[in-house]
Order: sequence, then structure tokens, then C-alpha cells
Amino acid sequence: MSKCKVLLVDDEKEFVTALAERLELRGFQVLVALDGQRALGLIETDLPQVVVLDLKMPGIGGLEVLKRIKAQSLQIPVIILTGHGSMKEGKEGMDLGAFDHLIKPIDIAVLIEKIKQAAQVFGCT
Repeated sequence: MSKCKVLLVDDEKEFVTALAERLELRGFQVLVALDGQRALGLIETDLPQVVVLDLKMPGIGGLEVLKRIKAQSLQIPVIILTGHGSMKEGKEGMDLGAFDHLIKPIDIAVLIEKIKQAAQVFGCT
């Protein structure tokens, strides 16, 4: 099995940096984007197997990123990771084809399990 490449997209720099470090310690290859535009660029140049996507970001928001991923017929599973106030948007993301919807603060073990489930289609760990 190959190492799973995960793209973390969140505008909270401290949060996403800490999360990236924790995932790397558990054997994942991690890409980080602090906004939707950067995330879309990384998807084009360094295709991840899983995207963990915040919804509330300046510029291109998470729902728009998800729509663009799905519009390109990319089979990348997207896990939405939102704050408590974003339940409506999380449901909308699921309706748009997200793999799952999780709420911050997230237990790292739960997130890792969801990433592994999402990545199974690619045969990576």
C-alpha cells in the first residue's frame, strides 16, 4: 500500500499546521492550503487521494471548492470539517457529494479513521 496523500484546506493557520503535523506523524503525506484558490491549484498539480475541507474561508469558500472538484468529475473523497455553526452548510456539502461531515473540534482518531475509509478506494494508507 502506498502512503495516502491528504490535502488539508483551512484558513486557520495554527489549526491546519498542527493537524498536518499530527497526520504526518501517523504516516500520511500532507499538503496544506490556507484558502480555496490554493487548494484548487494543488489539486491540479499534486492530486491528493483525500481532501479535508473547511467550509468557512475568505475568497473561494469550501462549498465552491467542493462544487469545482465534483464538476471536474474528480473521484477525490472530500471530508468536510466545520465549526459548530456550520451544520446547514455541512448538510449542503453532503448533498453535493462530500464523503462525510465532521465538526470541530475533532478527535484526531476519528478524523484518521474517516480519512482511511475515504482513501480505501485508492488503496493507500
